[in-house]
Amino acid sequence: MAELNGQPVRVREMQALALVNYGHFTTMRVEDRRVRGLGLHLERLREDCRVLFGAALDTGRVRELARRAVPASGAVTVRVTVFDPGLDLGRPVAAGDPHVLVTSRPAGGSAPPPLRVRSVAYARDLPRVKGVGLFGGLYQRRQAQAAGFDDALFTDRGQAVTEGATWNIGFFDGSRVVWPDGECLDGVTMRLLKQVHPYGSATVRLGGVAGMEAAFATNAAVGVRAVSLVDGAALASSHPVVDRLRRAYEDIPGEVL
Repeated sequence: MAELNGQPVRVREMQALALVNYGHFTTMRVEDRRVRGLGLHLERLREDCRVLFGAALDTGRVRELARRAVPASGAVTVRVTVFDPGLDLGRPVAAGDPHVLVTSRPAGGSAPPPLRVRSVAYARDLPRVKGVGLFGGLYQRRQAQAAGFDDALFTDRGQAVTEGATWNIGFFDGSRVVWPDGECLDGVTMRLLKQVHPYGSATVRLGGVAGMEAAFATNAAVGVRAVSLVDGAALASSHPVVDRLRRAYEDIPGEVL
């Protein structure tokens, strides 16, 4: 399913998104028309629209458009992308008419296996904005997979952990959950977990990962997923704290879309 402002998408309307790739988005797992952290997803869209387009976004309208993409029951993954089809490559400052593209796909079923990740010094453009320009992150993911890993874990130049290619990462140091304090996207799943489980924030460098008891990745599509390897440092593929975080997240009631 794909609709632009509630209408079937036409090729010419997609050209700016396909060829220029300027815009932002959020991805939500919708279960029986409910979304965990719906308000946070809408807040993200509103703020990112202000940053990228200098325009206000009617999140009530966004909600209506997203609702059209979901069945009465069952689970789907819905992506809301905001972009300006009239964007001129030579004059992006004139882009100020954001349109709303809603797409949906079946949601994943069983919990995926633990992630094995390779670190790389890399930072996304505007890390706090969920931008549509995914080239750099996907290239790093591809490089990690070509080297035998599942995904890429980003660090800054000082080897401080920041985020994954499309997910946040957290650790358990034996006494508390630790979220790295490096610059990253404030993922909705991470923000929800911070509301329901005690945590601390600290700089986590690659050299200190081996001393952690466990690590986990979070995003809206999978919830909480164990991380069992960071470069050569093995971590628990199953840990009570990760299980507790997963249950805590699953117990968060969804907001009606």
